[in-house]
Amino acid sequence: MQTSFSIILLYVWDFVSAQIHYSIPEELEDGAFVGNIANDIGLNARELSIRRFRIMSAAKKRYFEVNLKNGILFVNDKIDREQLCGQTLTCLQNIEIVTETPLRLYRAEVEIQDINDNSPSFPQDALRLEILESTPPGTRFPLQSAHDPDVGTNSVHTYNLSPNDHFTLNVQNSSDGTKSVFLVLDKLLDREKQALHTLLLSALDGGIPTRSGNAQIIIAVLDANDNLPVFDQSVYWVKVIENVIANTLVINLNATDLDEGTNAEIIYSFSSYTPDKLYELFSIEPHTGKITVNGVLDYEEANVYEINVQARDQGPNSVPAYCKVVVEIVDVNDVIPELTLMSLSSSITENATIGTMIALISVADPESGENGKISCYVPNNLPFRLKPSFKNSYMLVIRALLDRETVPQYTINVTCSDAGSPRLFTNKIIVLAISDINDNAPHFTKSTYTAYILENNTPGAIICSVTAFDSDLGQNSDISYSIMASQIQGVPIESFVSINSENGEIFSQRSFDYEQFKNFQILVQARDAGTPSLSSNVIVNVVILDQNDNSPVVVSSLSKNGTYVMMPRSANPGYLVTKVTAVDADSGQNARLIYQLIQSTDRTLFTVARNSGEIRTMRLFEDRDSTTQVLIILVKDNGHPSLSTTVTATLSLIDKTAAIMSDVSNQPQDIEQSTDFAIYIIISLGTVSFILFLIIIALVTTMCHNSNDHIDDCSLMNCCFGREIRNNTSKQSHANPRMAPNVQPTTNVMEVRGTGSLSETYCLIRPTTERENGNCILLTPFGSATRRSNIKNTDVHFSEYNQQTKPKPNIISEFYSFAFWKNLTTSL
Repeated sequence: MQTSFSIILLYVWDFVSAQIHYSIPEELEDGAFVGNIANDIGLNARELSIRRFRIMSAAKKRYFEVNLKNGILFVNDKIDREQLCGQTLTCLQNIEIVTETPLRLYRAEVEIQDINDNSPSFPQDALRLEILESTPPGTRFPLQSAHDPDVGTNSVHTYNLSPNDHFTLNVQNSSDGTKSVFLVLDKLLDREKQALHTLLLSALDGGIPTRSGNAQIIIAVLDANDNLPVFDQSVYWVKVIENVIANTLVINLNATDLDEGTNAEIIYSFSSYTPDKLYELFSIEPHTGKITVNGVLDYEEANVYEINVQARDQGPNSVPAYCKVVVEIVDVNDVIPELTLMSLSSSITENATIGTMIALISVADPESGENGKISCYVPNNLPFRLKPSFKNSYMLVIRALLDRETVPQYTINVTCSDAGSPRLFTNKIIVLAISDINDNAPHFTKSTYTAYILENNTPGAIICSVTAFDSDLGQNSDISYSIMASQIQGVPIESFVSINSENGEIFSQRSFDYEQFKNFQILVQARDAGTPSLSSNVIVNVVILDQNDNSPVVVSSLSKNGTYVMMPRSANPGYLVTKVTAVDADSGQNARLIYQLIQSTDRTLFTVARNSGEIRTMRLFEDRDSTTQVLIILVKDNGHPSLSTTVTATLSLIDKTAAIMSDVSNQPQDIEQSTDFAIYIIISLGTVSFILFLIIIALVTTMCHNSNDHIDDCSLMNCCFGREIRNNTSKQSHANPRMAPNVQPTTNVMEVRGTGSLSETYCLIRPTTERENGNCILLTPFGSATRRSNIKNTDVHFSEYNQQTKPKPNIISEFYSFAFWKNLTTSL
């Protein structure tokens, strides 16, 4: 009988070798008490249900059960010992008990005691014998034995013969454990006095109360036949191998008769009380006395047979002679061991510990000796082994750790064989499924993900999809996706993206702006539905791709409305008038700017550098050129489609050196209106500059006359720096008198720093190595780095003024006028 129980597998098997013995009589009614098995194994009644106490038996019929409320073992079905065990002296029923937490195996045996519930019986109710009146006293005549299904003292114990004058009984024990009965003639018969004798044969058992069976013996007295057939042996012993083929010779009997003719012709036959079973197994040839095998001999059914044979001549009033043939059956290994799965689990969890029981196996072989010795095994390449428990019982247990993800199912071939020759094998196939536990966390197909999305996307657009797998089964492999809490620029990540928990698709929650942030990271978690649940994380890098969605923006001072750029009319070709500076919030080609001059008062005067936006002169200015030049410059990016903006630069030409101012408008303005406005500003500034010029001349003259040093050149340069230079020169001359006469200051320098939109530094340099030339150089503009490098590698634009045509005070006044004008313009 196979019983499935899965929870057994959760525990380690603990084998208990103690065996409990009970003894009960047969024929007890259902529910009869056998024993308190719970107490006998050391459990109290409350533990039985908790520990799943139950009985397992290999028998086809379950004769016993346990009351789980009180632990009492009781009879479940009425037991007939004779039917269950036959003539076996000891009748045992083995019971195997299983408990859990911890898992233990107990064995109990119940001995079924025989009761005297059967009476002896004879195969035939009447026995007929024919005896010659000349038969000498002492002659024995075999009688049929009575049969009693009971065993021991309850079986046939003795025989009785009814009182008579001529016969007695002789009872002998046979080799098969039965009793052989012989009728013995004590006194000569006289047919003329009594031709027929009737006797009563009784068989009594040894039970209490005694039971008996009777048979009638009818004896016919015949006239004399001088000689009887005679066997050369009264008992013959012969051995026959079981399962021999039909008609195999067992023995050839021979009886002799000293008479002649028909009185000497002998006929052989089985005695009249031979059991029917012997007629099925053996036959005898009437004329030759050969006994042959007629059926199938089975050692396991019976290992010895006694055949009573009679020989009778053909003369009148013949009297038979008797002999006994004892046939011993020799066992051969012809029975395959019988393997029974008493308990079997169809599945086991992959985390089952070593020693956990998978199945309980019982094996039986009814043969004797080596033919009945059984051994069982399973393949060595499997993580299982057979552990012997009781005799011919095995437990299939785990011997190594299991992993469902590696091997989800095992096919276990349990093989049992006996020790006979040849060995006989039997096997059972056990298919064991490994059930899953949540021992694997989800794993993503990539270690990191990178997703790209164009800015200005539609909210709800899919960004990318992440995928994770779980090698477990069922809900242990059901994966849900989520985004771990974080922030982007102080804003929760949930306001930027969302994820489909079922398929891992990530969606945008808003429209992204490349100029706001160019990339961000998402931490995605995949979690299974097992208990406890397992999870893993992956980083998704989201890269925002730029779109050309920003127009260039002019950031230089030209972008201020009403700003003019002043430049000297004497500027040479290539003179840097100003520079248009623009930026684009996009990136890459979308931020690459191109500058184009699309409209100007005179296209031959100015050019705009395509990449830098520098506005330079193309030729010298002529008198016919307008003093106000208006340039419209287009700034466009390199995106697709290209975006652009325009800026307007109004240039004013002055006859004297002046600073450059700019008037920029993002939209084209009316050129004539801008020119009139510039003229008003120039007139106002010219008046202020003239007044300032007079004041400067007065101050310079006063400063020069008050100086104690001789000044050949009454200029601001000499006044401001002459004393310091001469002091340095004086110090050098004292330090080195030979060099003193030739030492002169090399350069007179003035820095003029601007403020406002033209925060640049201008420097006036006057060479003094050739004082007769009296040249001054105006450098525009340079920074601190230029000053530190002694004005090397600097883009310098200059105007030369000849000392012979322009006195030095005028140059100084121009610089002061320039500085004042620049500051005033910036303020306006």
